[in-house]
Amino acid sequence: MLSRKAIQLLKVHKIEIPPDKSISHRAVILASIAKGTTRIKNLLMADDIRGTIEAFKGMGVSIGVKCKVSPYHRGTGQAGVKGDAMVHGVGMRGLREPRKALYLGNSGTTMRILPGILAGQDFEVALTGDASLSKRPMERIAKPLAQMGAKIVASRGTPPLKIKGGKLKAIKYRSKIASAQVKSCILLAGLYAKGVTSVSEPTRSRDHSERMIRLFGVRCKVKGVRCELKGPARLKSPGTIVIPGDISSAAFFIVAGCILPKTKIILKNIGLNPTRTGVIDILKRMGADISVKCQVSSVKEFEPAGDIIVRSSKLKGITISPKEVVAAIDEIPIIMLAACFAKGTTTIRGIGELRVKETDRVRSMVTNLRKIGAQIEVKGEGLRVKKGGRGLRGAQVSSYGDHRTAMSMLIANLAIKGKIKVTGLSCINKSFPGFLKLLNKLN
Repeated sequence: MLSRKAIQLLKVHKIEIPPDKSISHRAVILASIAKGTTRIKNLLMADDIRGTIEAFKGMGVSIGVKCKVSPYHRGTGQAGVKGDAMVHGVGMRGLREPRKALYLGNSGTTMRILPGILAGQDFEVALTGDASLSKRPMERIAKPLAQMGAKIVASRGTPPLKIKGGKLKAIKYRSKIASAQVKSCILLAGLYAKGVTSVSEPTRSRDHSERMIRLFGVRCKVKGVRCELKGPARLKSPGTIVIPGDISSAAFFIVAGCILPKTKIILKNIGLNPTRTGVIDILKRMGADISVKCQVSSVKEFEPAGDIIVRSSKLKGITISPKEVVAAIDEIPIIMLAACFAKGTTTIRGIGELRVKETDRVRSMVTNLRKIGAQIEVKGEGLRVKKGGRGLRGAQVSSYGDHRTAMSMLIANLAIKGKIKVTGLSCINKSFPGFLKLLNKLN
Protein backbone atom coordinates (compact mmCIF):
# COMPACT_ATOMS: atom_id res chain seq x y z
CA MET A 1 0.00 0.00 0.00
CA LEU A 2 1.41 3.41 -0.99
CA SER A 3 1.82 5.98 1.76
CA ARG A 4 -0.14 9.24 1.58
CA LYS A 5 3.10 11.10 0.82
CA ALA A 6 3.96 8.70 -2.01
CA ILE A 7 0.49 9.06 -3.48
CA GLN A 8 0.85 12.84 -3.46
CA LEU A 9 4.13 12.57 -5.40
CA LEU A 10 2.57 10.51 -8.19
CA LYS A 11 2.07 12.19 -11.54
CA VAL A 12 -1.54 11.38 -12.42
CA HIS A 13 -2.63 11.40 -16.06
CA LYS A 14 -6.17 10.82 -17.35
CA ILE A 15 -5.99 9.78 -20.99
CA GLU A 16 -8.81 9.43 -23.52
CA ILE A 17 -8.23 6.46 -25.81
CA PRO A 18 -9.78 6.34 -29.33
CA PRO A 19 -12.66 3.94 -30.07
CA ASP A 20 -11.93 0.29 -30.81
CA LYS A 21 -10.78 -0.30 -34.38
CA SER A 22 -11.90 -3.93 -34.68
CA ILE A 23 -15.39 -3.17 -33.39
CA SER A 24 -15.67 -0.03 -35.54
CA HIS A 25 -14.97 -2.03 -38.71
CA ARG A 26 -17.56 -4.65 -37.87
CA ALA A 27 -20.20 -2.12 -36.87
CA VAL A 28 -19.97 -0.35 -40.24
CA ILE A 29 -19.88 -3.62 -42.19
CA LEU A 30 -22.91 -5.24 -40.57
CA ALA A 31 -24.94 -2.02 -40.40
CA SER A 32 -24.45 -1.59 -44.16
CA ILE A 33 -26.10 -4.92 -45.02
CA ALA A 34 -28.75 -4.83 -42.28
CA LYS A 35 -32.33 -3.73 -42.67
CA GLY A 36 -32.91 -0.31 -41.14
CA THR A 37 -30.79 2.61 -40.00
CA THR A 38 -28.07 2.14 -37.40
CA ARG A 39 -26.53 4.91 -35.34
CA ILE A 40 -22.93 4.15 -34.39
CA LYS A 41 -21.77 6.29 -31.50
CA ASN A 42 -18.07 6.76 -30.72
CA LEU A 43 -16.91 5.38 -34.09
CA LEU A 44 -13.16 5.47 -34.70
CA MET A 45 -12.32 7.92 -37.49
CA ALA A 46 -8.89 6.64 -38.45
CA ASP A 47 -7.58 5.83 -41.92
CA ASP A 48 -8.61 2.15 -41.83
CA ILE A 49 -12.21 2.87 -40.86
CA ARG A 50 -12.51 5.62 -43.46
CA GLY A 51 -11.47 3.00 -46.02
CA THR A 52 -14.26 0.67 -44.91
CA ILE A 53 -16.82 3.48 -45.04
CA GLU A 54 -15.74 4.52 -48.54
CA ALA A 55 -15.93 0.92 -49.76
CA PHE A 56 -19.58 0.64 -48.76
CA LYS A 57 -20.39 4.08 -50.12
CA GLY A 58 -18.94 2.81 -53.40
CA MET A 59 -21.54 0.02 -53.30
CA GLY A 60 -24.48 2.35 -52.74
CA VAL A 61 -24.75 2.54 -48.95
CA SER A 62 -25.60 5.97 -47.53
CA ILE A 63 -23.35 6.71 -44.55
CA GLY A 64 -23.26 10.06 -42.81
CA VAL A 65 -20.52 10.82 -40.28
CA LYS A 66 -20.20 13.72 -37.88
CA CYS A 67 -16.63 13.87 -36.60
CA LYS A 68 -15.68 14.96 -33.11
CA VAL A 69 -12.31 16.12 -31.85
CA SER A 70 -11.65 15.73 -28.13
CA PRO A 71 -9.78 18.49 -26.23
CA TYR A 72 -6.68 16.28 -26.22
CA HIS A 73 -6.64 16.03 -30.02
CA ARG A 74 -7.28 19.62 -31.03
CA GLY A 75 -4.45 21.00 -33.07
CA THR A 76 -3.35 17.60 -34.38
CA GLY A 77 -4.36 18.40 -37.94
CA GLN A 78 -6.83 15.48 -37.93
CA ALA A 79 -10.37 15.90 -39.22
CA GLY A 80 -11.54 13.90 -36.22
CA VAL A 81 -10.54 11.04 -33.97
CA LYS A 82 -14.04 9.76 -33.36
CA GLY A 83 -17.51 10.41 -34.67
CA ASP A 84 -21.17 9.51 -34.75
CA ALA A 85 -22.30 7.71 -37.89
CA MET A 86 -25.72 7.07 -39.38
CA VAL A 87 -25.63 3.99 -41.61
CA HIS A 88 -28.71 3.45 -43.78
CA GLY A 89 -28.57 -0.29 -44.34
CA VAL A 90 -29.54 -1.67 -47.74
CA GLY A 91 -30.25 -5.23 -46.66
CA MET A 92 -28.44 -8.45 -47.49
CA ARG A 93 -29.01 -8.13 -51.26
CA GLY A 94 -29.05 -4.36 -51.61
CA LEU A 95 -25.40 -3.68 -52.41
CA ARG A 96 -24.73 -2.37 -55.93
CA GLU A 97 -21.85 -3.30 -58.19
CA PRO A 98 -19.19 -0.58 -57.79
CA ARG A 99 -18.13 1.39 -60.85
CA LYS A 100 -14.45 0.75 -60.14
CA ALA A 101 -12.18 -1.31 -57.92
CA LEU A 102 -12.59 -0.65 -54.20
CA TYR A 103 -9.39 0.79 -52.73
CA LEU A 104 -8.90 -0.26 -49.09
CA GLY A 105 -5.65 1.53 -48.31
CA ASN A 106 -3.71 -0.35 -45.64
CA SER A 107 -6.65 -2.10 -43.97
CA GLY A 108 -5.98 -5.81 -43.68
CA THR A 109 -9.17 -6.22 -41.66
CA THR A 110 -11.33 -4.86 -44.48
CA MET A 111 -9.44 -6.82 -47.13
CA ARG A 112 -9.99 -10.09 -45.28
CA ILE A 113 -13.52 -9.61 -43.90
CA LEU A 114 -15.30 -7.82 -46.76
CA PRO A 115 -14.86 -10.75 -49.23
CA GLY A 116 -17.17 -12.81 -47.02
CA ILE A 117 -20.03 -10.46 -47.88
CA LEU A 118 -19.00 -9.97 -51.51
CA ALA A 119 -18.99 -13.75 -52.01
CA GLY A 120 -22.76 -13.70 -51.57
CA GLN A 121 -23.50 -10.90 -54.08
CA ASP A 122 -24.51 -11.33 -57.72
CA PHE A 123 -21.76 -9.12 -59.14
CA GLU A 124 -18.00 -9.07 -59.59
CA VAL A 125 -15.74 -6.69 -57.70
CA ALA A 126 -12.02 -6.01 -57.36
CA LEU A 127 -10.33 -5.04 -54.09
CA THR A 128 -7.00 -3.20 -54.06
CA GLY A 129 -4.75 -1.69 -51.42
CA ASP A 130 -1.46 0.06 -50.85
CA ALA A 131 1.98 -1.53 -51.30
CA SER A 132 2.01 -2.99 -47.79
CA LEU A 133 -1.47 -4.49 -48.01
CA SER A 134 -0.60 -5.96 -51.40
CA LYS A 135 1.92 -8.23 -49.64
CA ARG A 136 -0.52 -9.71 -47.12
CA PRO A 137 -1.42 -13.41 -47.54
CA MET A 138 -4.98 -13.99 -48.77
CA GLU A 139 -5.07 -17.73 -49.46
CA ARG A 140 -6.35 -18.15 -45.92
CA ILE A 141 -9.69 -16.61 -46.98
CA ALA A 142 -9.65 -17.55 -50.68
CA LYS A 143 -9.64 -21.28 -49.93
CA PRO A 144 -12.76 -21.45 -47.72
CA LEU A 145 -14.70 -19.00 -49.91
CA ALA A 146 -13.94 -21.14 -52.97
CA GLN A 147 -15.21 -24.19 -51.07
CA MET A 148 -18.45 -22.29 -50.45
CA GLY A 149 -18.88 -21.58 -54.17
CA ALA A 150 -17.42 -18.12 -54.72
CA LYS A 151 -14.92 -17.38 -57.45
CA ILE A 152 -11.97 -15.53 -55.98
CA VAL A 153 -8.67 -14.73 -57.64
CA ALA A 154 -5.60 -13.52 -55.75
CA SER A 155 -2.57 -13.39 -58.01
CA ARG A 156 0.45 -14.71 -56.11
CA GLY A 157 -1.86 -15.26 -53.14
CA THR A 158 -1.94 -11.56 -52.26
CA PRO A 159 -4.08 -8.52 -53.19
CA PRO A 160 -5.48 -7.28 -55.48
CA LEU A 161 -8.44 -9.64 -55.22
CA LYS A 162 -11.17 -10.31 -57.75
CA ILE A 163 -14.35 -11.76 -56.32
CA LYS A 164 -17.37 -13.02 -58.25
CA GLY A 165 -20.21 -13.82 -55.91
CA GLY A 166 -22.84 -16.45 -56.39
CA LYS A 167 -24.96 -19.07 -54.70
CA LEU A 168 -23.07 -20.24 -51.62
CA LYS A 169 -23.21 -23.50 -49.71
CA ALA A 170 -22.50 -23.95 -46.02
CA ILE A 171 -19.23 -25.58 -44.95
CA LYS A 172 -17.56 -26.89 -41.83
CA TYR A 173 -14.12 -25.32 -41.86
CA ARG A 174 -11.11 -26.12 -39.70
CA SER A 175 -8.69 -23.21 -39.77
CA LYS A 176 -5.01 -24.02 -39.31
CA ILE A 177 -4.45 -20.63 -37.68
CA ALA A 178 -6.30 -18.71 -34.99
CA SER A 179 -7.46 -15.64 -36.92
CA ALA A 180 -10.49 -13.49 -36.17
CA GLN A 181 -10.30 -12.13 -39.72
CA VAL A 182 -10.51 -15.58 -41.33
CA LYS A 183 -13.27 -16.65 -38.96
CA SER A 184 -15.24 -13.45 -39.58
CA CYS A 185 -14.95 -13.77 -43.35
CA ILE A 186 -16.38 -17.30 -43.31
CA LEU A 187 -19.18 -16.44 -40.88
CA LEU A 188 -20.26 -13.45 -42.98
CA ALA A 189 -20.31 -15.64 -46.09
CA GLY A 190 -22.33 -18.11 -44.04
CA LEU A 191 -25.08 -15.51 -43.69
CA TYR A 192 -25.68 -15.99 -47.45
CA ALA A 193 -25.26 -19.79 -47.54
CA LYS A 194 -27.98 -22.38 -47.10
CA GLY A 195 -27.36 -24.55 -44.08
CA VAL A 196 -25.09 -24.40 -41.03
CA THR A 197 -21.65 -22.86 -41.52
CA SER A 198 -19.11 -23.56 -38.79
CA VAL A 199 -15.51 -22.52 -38.15
CA SER A 200 -13.06 -24.21 -35.77
CA GLU A 201 -9.71 -22.73 -34.72
CA PRO A 202 -6.68 -24.19 -32.92
CA THR A 203 -7.07 -21.47 -30.28
CA ARG A 204 -9.97 -19.10 -29.74
CA SER A 205 -9.45 -15.72 -31.43
CA ARG A 206 -11.22 -12.44 -30.63
CA ASP A 207 -14.99 -12.75 -30.86
CA HIS A 208 -16.21 -9.30 -31.93
CA SER A 209 -17.89 -10.65 -35.07
CA GLU A 210 -19.86 -13.29 -33.17
CA ARG A 211 -21.08 -10.66 -30.70
CA MET A 212 -21.94 -8.20 -33.48
CA ILE A 213 -23.82 -10.80 -35.52
CA ARG A 214 -25.95 -11.62 -32.47
CA LEU A 215 -26.54 -7.92 -31.86
CA PHE A 216 -28.00 -7.71 -35.38
CA GLY A 217 -30.48 -10.48 -34.60
CA VAL A 218 -28.83 -13.63 -35.96
CA ARG A 219 -28.06 -16.55 -33.69
CA CYS A 220 -24.35 -17.38 -33.63
CA LYS A 221 -23.46 -20.30 -31.39
CA VAL A 222 -20.03 -20.54 -29.79
CA LYS A 223 -18.65 -23.61 -28.06
CA GLY A 224 -14.98 -23.56 -27.18
CA VAL A 225 -12.96 -22.93 -30.35
CA ARG A 226 -15.94 -23.61 -32.63
CA CYS A 227 -18.65 -21.20 -33.76
CA GLU A 228 -21.55 -21.65 -36.16
CA LEU A 229 -24.58 -19.96 -37.67
CA LYS A 230 -27.43 -20.95 -39.96
CA GLY A 231 -28.12 -19.26 -43.26
CA PRO A 232 -29.47 -17.70 -45.26
CA ALA A 233 -30.09 -15.06 -42.63
CA ARG A 234 -31.22 -11.46 -42.42
CA LEU A 235 -29.64 -8.80 -40.26
CA LYS A 236 -31.82 -6.26 -38.49
CA SER A 237 -30.50 -2.96 -37.16
CA PRO A 238 -30.25 -2.83 -33.34
CA GLY A 239 -30.84 0.92 -33.51
CA THR A 240 -27.79 2.26 -31.69
CA ILE A 241 -24.31 0.86 -31.11
CA VAL A 242 -21.87 2.40 -28.63
CA ILE A 243 -18.21 1.52 -29.21
CA PRO A 244 -15.78 1.40 -26.26
CA GLY A 245 -12.15 2.51 -26.26
CA ASP A 246 -9.56 0.31 -27.97
CA ILE A 247 -7.56 -1.84 -25.57
CA SER A 248 -4.84 -2.30 -28.21
CA SER A 249 -4.37 1.47 -28.31
CA ALA A 250 -4.63 1.66 -24.52
CA ALA A 251 -1.80 -0.89 -24.23
CA PHE A 252 0.80 1.74 -25.17
CA PHE A 253 -0.19 3.90 -22.22
CA ILE A 254 -0.55 0.90 -19.90
CA VAL A 255 3.10 0.05 -20.56
CA ALA A 256 4.05 3.73 -20.26
CA GLY A 257 2.45 3.77 -16.82
CA CYS A 258 4.49 0.71 -15.84
CA ILE A 259 7.91 1.94 -16.95
CA LEU A 260 7.71 5.64 -16.07
CA PRO A 261 8.67 6.51 -12.47
CA LYS A 262 6.16 7.91 -9.97
CA THR A 263 3.32 7.72 -12.48
CA LYS A 264 -0.36 6.83 -12.39
CA ILE A 265 -2.38 6.64 -15.60
CA ILE A 266 -6.17 6.37 -15.75
CA LEU A 267 -7.77 5.11 -18.96
CA LYS A 268 -11.55 5.52 -19.11
CA ASN A 269 -14.16 3.37 -20.89
CA ILE A 270 -11.84 0.78 -22.44
CA GLY A 271 -13.20 -2.36 -24.10
CA LEU A 272 -12.66 -5.37 -21.84
CA ASN A 273 -13.74 -8.19 -24.12
CA PRO A 274 -12.30 -11.38 -22.53
CA THR A 275 -10.72 -12.36 -25.86
CA ARG A 276 -8.78 -9.06 -25.90
CA THR A 277 -7.52 -8.66 -22.32
CA GLY A 278 -4.54 -10.97 -22.76
CA VAL A 279 -2.22 -7.96 -22.65
CA ILE A 280 -3.40 -7.15 -19.12
CA ASP A 281 -2.93 -10.76 -18.00
CA ILE A 282 0.60 -10.88 -19.43
CA LEU A 283 1.67 -7.58 -17.90
CA LYS A 284 0.24 -8.54 -14.52
CA ARG A 285 2.32 -11.74 -14.60
CA MET A 286 5.32 -9.49 -15.29
CA GLY A 287 4.51 -7.60 -12.09
CA ALA A 288 2.53 -4.67 -13.47
CA ASP A 289 0.39 -2.74 -10.99
CA ILE A 290 -2.86 -2.69 -12.99
CA SER A 291 -6.40 -2.50 -11.67
CA VAL A 292 -9.61 -2.75 -13.69
CA LYS A 293 -13.02 -1.37 -12.80
CA CYS A 294 -15.72 -2.92 -14.96
CA GLN A 295 -18.83 -1.01 -15.96
CA VAL A 296 -22.31 -2.49 -15.98
CA SER A 297 -22.92 -3.59 -19.58
CA SER A 298 -26.14 -3.06 -21.50
CA VAL A 299 -27.58 -4.47 -24.70
CA LYS A 300 -26.72 -1.31 -26.63
CA GLU A 301 -23.08 -1.45 -25.56
CA PHE A 302 -22.92 -5.26 -26.06
CA GLU A 303 -19.18 -5.35 -25.32
CA PRO A 304 -17.86 -5.25 -21.73
CA ALA A 305 -15.98 -2.05 -20.88
CA GLY A 306 -14.45 -0.31 -17.91
CA ASP A 307 -11.62 1.82 -16.55
CA ILE A 308 -7.98 0.73 -16.36
CA ILE A 309 -5.65 2.23 -13.75
CA VAL A 310 -1.91 1.57 -13.98
CA ARG A 311 0.93 2.65 -11.69
CA SER A 312 4.72 2.57 -11.93
CA SER A 313 5.86 -1.02 -11.56
CA LYS A 314 8.94 -3.21 -11.18
CA LEU A 315 8.61 -5.66 -14.05
CA LYS A 316 10.16 -9.13 -14.21
CA GLY A 317 10.87 -11.47 -17.10
CA ILE A 318 8.43 -14.31 -17.86
CA THR A 319 7.69 -16.89 -20.56
CA ILE A 320 4.75 -16.02 -22.86
CA SER A 321 3.08 -19.00 -24.55
CA PRO A 322 1.72 -19.21 -28.12
CA LYS A 323 -1.82 -19.26 -26.70
CA GLU A 324 -1.13 -16.00 -24.85
CA VAL A 325 0.30 -14.47 -28.02
CA VAL A 326 -2.98 -15.16 -29.87
CA ALA A 327 -4.87 -13.33 -27.10
CA ALA A 328 -2.53 -10.32 -27.40
CA ILE A 329 -1.40 -10.48 -31.03
CA ASP A 330 -1.62 -6.72 -31.66
CA GLU A 331 0.00 -5.87 -28.33
CA ILE A 332 3.13 -8.04 -28.68
CA PRO A 333 5.26 -5.11 -29.99
CA ILE A 334 4.60 -3.02 -26.87
CA ILE A 335 5.00 -6.13 -24.67
CA MET A 336 8.43 -6.61 -26.27
CA LEU A 337 9.27 -3.10 -25.15
CA ALA A 338 8.01 -3.83 -21.63
CA ALA A 339 10.34 -6.87 -21.59
CA CYS A 340 13.28 -4.54 -22.20
CA PHE A 341 12.47 -2.84 -18.87
CA ALA A 342 11.83 -6.11 -17.00
CA LYS A 343 14.47 -7.66 -14.77
CA GLY A 344 15.72 -10.96 -16.14
CA THR A 345 14.82 -12.80 -19.34
CA THR A 346 11.49 -12.73 -21.18
CA THR A 347 10.72 -15.48 -23.70
CA ILE A 348 7.90 -15.09 -26.25
CA ARG A 349 6.85 -18.18 -28.23
CA GLY A 350 4.58 -18.53 -31.27
CA ILE A 351 5.20 -15.18 -32.96
CA GLY A 352 4.91 -16.29 -36.60
CA GLU A 353 1.74 -14.27 -37.32
CA LEU A 354 3.59 -11.05 -36.45
CA ARG A 355 5.63 -11.50 -39.62
CA VAL A 356 2.58 -10.99 -41.87
CA LYS A 357 1.15 -7.81 -40.35
CA GLU A 358 1.56 -4.30 -41.85
CA THR A 359 5.25 -5.17 -41.78
CA ASP A 360 7.27 -8.03 -40.34
CA ARG A 361 6.81 -6.86 -36.75
CA VAL A 362 9.37 -9.31 -35.42
CA ARG A 363 12.02 -7.78 -37.68
CA SER A 364 10.95 -4.17 -37.15
CA MET A 365 10.78 -4.37 -33.36
CA VAL A 366 13.90 -6.50 -32.89
CA THR A 367 15.94 -4.22 -35.18
CA ASN A 368 14.76 -1.09 -33.38
CA LEU A 369 15.14 -2.48 -29.86
CA ARG A 370 18.66 -3.71 -30.61
CA LYS A 371 19.54 -0.20 -31.80
CA ILE A 372 18.61 1.22 -28.39
CA GLY A 373 20.68 -1.41 -26.58
CA ALA A 374 18.34 -4.35 -25.96
CA GLN A 375 19.74 -7.88 -26.09
CA ILE A 376 17.36 -10.03 -28.13
CA GLU A 377 17.72 -13.50 -29.63
CA VAL A 378 15.35 -14.71 -32.36
CA LYS A 379 14.98 -18.39 -33.16
CA GLY A 380 12.24 -19.77 -35.39
CA GLU A 381 8.87 -18.61 -34.08
CA GLY A 382 10.21 -17.46 -30.75
CA LEU A 383 12.40 -14.75 -29.27
CA ARG A 384 14.17 -14.00 -26.02
CA VAL A 385 14.79 -10.59 -24.43
CA LYS A 386 17.84 -11.02 -22.20
CA LYS A 387 19.10 -8.92 -19.30
CA GLY A 388 16.09 -6.61 -19.41
CA GLY A 389 16.09 -3.44 -17.37
CA ARG A 390 19.64 -2.46 -18.27
CA GLY A 391 21.24 0.47 -20.07
CA LEU A 392 18.95 1.45 -22.93
CA ARG A 393 20.04 4.44 -25.01
CA GLY A 394 18.89 6.86 -27.67
CA ALA A 395 19.11 6.09 -31.39
CA GLN A 396 17.42 6.75 -34.72
CA VAL A 397 14.90 4.06 -35.59
CA SER A 398 12.22 3.46 -38.23
CA SER A 399 8.50 2.79 -38.04
CA TYR A 400 8.87 0.47 -41.06
CA GLY A 401 5.47 1.85 -42.07
CA ASP A 402 3.81 0.10 -39.12
CA HIS A 403 1.69 2.03 -36.63
CA ARG A 404 2.31 -0.31 -33.69
CA THR A 405 6.07 -0.34 -34.20
CA ALA A 406 6.09 3.46 -34.37
CA MET A 407 4.04 3.94 -31.20
CA SER A 408 6.03 1.34 -29.26
CA MET A 409 9.29 3.15 -29.98
CA LEU A 410 7.78 6.52 -29.06
CA ILE A 411 6.78 5.08 -25.67
CA ALA A 412 10.36 3.84 -25.25
CA ASN A 413 11.58 7.40 -25.80
CA LEU A 414 9.70 8.52 -22.68
CA ALA A 415 11.62 6.23 -20.34
CA ILE A 416 15.27 6.18 -21.43
CA LYS A 417 18.27 8.45 -21.20
CA GLY A 418 18.97 10.07 -24.53
CA LYS A 419 16.55 10.53 -27.38
CA ILE A 420 14.95 8.07 -29.76
CA LYS A 421 14.11 9.60 -33.12
CA VAL A 422 11.43 7.64 -34.98
CA THR A 423 11.09 8.22 -38.72
CA GLY A 424 7.89 7.61 -40.72
CA LEU A 425 5.22 8.58 -38.21
CA SER A 426 2.31 9.15 -40.62
CA CYS A 427 1.38 5.45 -40.33
CA ILE A 428 0.09 6.13 -36.79
CA ASN A 429 -3.07 7.62 -38.31
CA LYS A 430 -4.07 4.09 -39.34
CA SER A 431 -5.40 3.43 -35.84
CA PHE A 432 -4.57 6.28 -33.44
CA PRO A 433 -4.93 9.84 -34.76
CA GLY A 434 -3.78 12.28 -32.09
CA PHE A 435 -1.35 9.83 -30.47
CA LEU A 436 1.52 12.33 -30.56
CA LYS A 437 -0.60 14.97 -28.85
CA LEU A 438 -1.51 12.56 -26.06
CA LEU A 439 2.11 11.51 -25.73
CA ASN A 440 3.08 15.09 -24.97
CA LYS A 441 0.92 14.90 -21.84
CA LEU A 442 3.39 12.41 -20.37
CA ASN A 443 6.52 14.46 -21.12
